[in-house]
Amino acid sequence: MHFENNLSFAQKMDREDPLAGYRNEFLFPEINGKRVIYFTGNSLGLQPRAAREALNVELEDWAKYGVEGHFHARNPWFAYHEFLTPQSARLVGAKEKEVVVMNGLTVNLHLLLVSFYRPTSSRFKILCEKKAFPSDQYALETQIRFHGFDPAIALVEVAPRVGEHTVRHEDVLALIDQHADQLALVMIGGVNYYTGQVFNMEEIAAAGHRAGALVGFDLAHAAGNIPLKLHDWNVDFACWCSYKYLNSGPGSVSGVFVHERHTSNEEIPRFGGWWGYDKESRFEMKPGFKPIHSAEGWQLSNAPVFSMAIHKASLDMFDKVGMDALRAKSEKLTAYLEFVIRTISVEVSNANFEIITPTNPQERGCQLSILAHGQGKMLFDKLMAEGVIVDWREPNVIRMAAVPMYNSFEDIYAFGECLKKSIS
Repeated sequence: MHFENNLSFAQKMDREDPLAGYRNEFLFPEINGKRVIYFTGNSLGLQPRAAREALNVELEDWAKYGVEGHFHARNPWFAYHEFLTPQSARLVGAKEKEVVVMNGLTVNLHLLLVSFYRPTSSRFKILCEKKAFPSDQYALETQIRFHGFDPAIALVEVAPRVGEHTVRHEDVLALIDQHADQLALVMIGGVNYYTGQVFNMEEIAAAGHRAGALVGFDLAHAAGNIPLKLHDWNVDFACWCSYKYLNSGPGSVSGVFVHERHTSNEEIPRFGGWWGYDKESRFEMKPGFKPIHSAEGWQLSNAPVFSMAIHKASLDMFDKVGMDALRAKSEKLTAYLEFVIRTISVEVSNANFEIITPTNPQERGCQLSILAHGQGKMLFDKLMAEGVIVDWREPNVIRMAAVPMYNSFEDIYAFGECLKKSIS
């Protein structure tokens, strides 16, 4: 597609955008009385306008019913998590029995590792990507130590080649094959938080299984960003947060996927809780954990209704729009953002921006990460003063996400103008 770095072109693209109206369904922060250009949906999504009403409904029913709200609220709390199941399953390409919404992301990762990292003296290694998000790194390290192994030996990291910023797919497959005899688990961030690289999860899952390992993914930067087909890809387990692209509020609940081949296996080790107990006999209060034969069998506690209410308001929008439509817009938005950045790098002196996110649309979502050569954090500070909210990572990386649910082409053009003004 032929792009132009001017306002009239950006406005024309917005007029032709079938999803443009959804921008009005979100609340934008303001700086100095002016609506910001918000490119940090990869860190915390904007608040949906529907969130306040969704939360008020539950507050009103709590006031009206007290404990009886578990059964008599407009959205009865007793099984509130079940309201989120169909939409969550569609979002990640799963069967309904394979998903549940519960807890927080790293809590869920640990719970899943209890079940799916079962090392032996001969098969004990975990393969992950170099520079995984710190929570993943810490979770894997501490799980390895918990089982009595040394992370320096048991944690195998696949890294970019010297002089490159992203991991080559063939290097992932080669490292799986190299460690096949000792590999217990492959656990990778489906979309890397730092570079925005999308990994080929289907082929990684197949390679891991050929090696005799189980395969899981952290989808914090993938859910709501790229189309997923976890069931068809034969992934063993996955988890994701809801506060980034899913716009469900700071620290909101996490989603879990467990492939159906595992959900009826009561012999899988796990940490049990009352809410994961068989629904038909839960209130008999008997000793001996009897798990639900679905992903719900990994639940520990009852639903945090207030955060789930906001999450449901957001999922309602995702369900209405659909990931295919969001992805189609996302590819255009991100390509336009790339075009504007590259144009500025050519036309403006002292502008030396290197995009470290893959250029292939199949290998990225809506995030672009750029190395701002010759620029320090002052560039970030100047952008903030201009009303642009992006993410700065030392020493000189700017991460930004043009989120298709609420960002516009005019946002991108305006960002480019602010970027030119801010270059030192």
